[in-house]
Amino acid sequence: MPYLYLFVLLTLAACKKAPEGLSPAYRELTEAVYASGNVYPRQEYTVTAEATGLIRQRLVNEGDSVRPGALLFMLESTTETARQQAAATALRQSQANLGANSPVLAELDAQVRNARTRLSNDSINYARFRELYAQNATSRAELERAELAYTLARNTLRAQQNTLQRSRNQLQVEIANNRSQLVTSEVAGQNTRVRSIVAGKVYEVYKDPGELVRPGDALALVGSGRRLYAQLAVDESDFGRVRVGQPVTLKADAYPDKVFNARITKTYPKLNRTDQSFRVDAEFAGANPDAYYGLTVEANIIIRQRPRVLTIPKAYVVGTDSVWVEQDGQKQKIRFQKGTENFDLVEVKSGLTEQTKLVVSDER
Repeated sequence: MPYLYLFVLLTLAACKKAPEGLSPAYRELTEAVYASGNVYPRQEYTVTAEATGLIRQRLVNEGDSVRPGALLFMLESTTETARQQAAATALRQSQANLGANSPVLAELDAQVRNARTRLSNDSINYARFRELYAQNATSRAELERAELAYTLARNTLRAQQNTLQRSRNQLQVEIANNRSQLVTSEVAGQNTRVRSIVAGKVYEVYKDPGELVRPGDALALVGSGRRLYAQLAVDESDFGRVRVGQPVTLKADAYPDKVFNARITKTYPKLNRTDQSFRVDAEFAGANPDAYYGLTVEANIIIRQRPRVLTIPKAYVVGTDSVWVEQDGQKQKIRFQKGTENFDLVEVKSGLTEQTKLVVSDER
């Protein structure tokens, strides 16, 4: 559906009631591109669960304002509690295994002491046999057996010492891993307290107390309460005329007597093939509408000014291209050639003059 080019009157406010006897007049208008869209918070995010559990408490409702860190939901998770207890038990056990009274290390220490005693004895015995051999008081074979026993004892001590040190290192790694598991389980336990990460407004709540949630489940929609922007759809035939920085005027059905000002801040190059439009974002300048998520708006993106255009108030138009006029003291309905239009005015291309007297009719 092609969009019309619209014109925005910058100096005339909308009339609540059209006066009798008004005539078409030349006015300065601004050419604009029509767009429609919705109002959204600039910062929004979906609050999701990061733990498995039942919702024990829901502390917010739609429309509530929240601060960063505000508690939104409280979950009850027996699984996370059990994991935390198991991690704490494992950490205590691994710390005990590395402590002064560790049964694991006590056994290895005893083996090292035994190996050191054996080495001391075999060392003395080996030295004695070397002296005897030097005095030809023993055989070469006896000396070699004493040397072999000494070598084996020395190697055994080294192996026992390595085993003890390796066990200590493994226990230290085990403590670090168990401590990490405990911290992870404690964080998971904290995740049962769901908090807001932004200051703003709760727009929608998806879960109620008693419902089971899992990690990734959506709980609520939260967004900035006053930082709003308009997400507009511009027809592809008009998109080439839109530029960042252009002023925009917007109206919403929720505010029939207000016109909001904004400015184009971003254009998107991807065509929406469903309605043949491009997305354009506009930031509000000055007064914002209230923070109603998805508020429908109509907008005129100002392109250029036209200094002199014959116009009539939109309130006088009957149907699409007719007005009631006063001729020879009587009301008559006539047609005129309509040009472009804005929220309040319609351009007259032909069929009416500045001398035409317009009258109001209840017909629309």
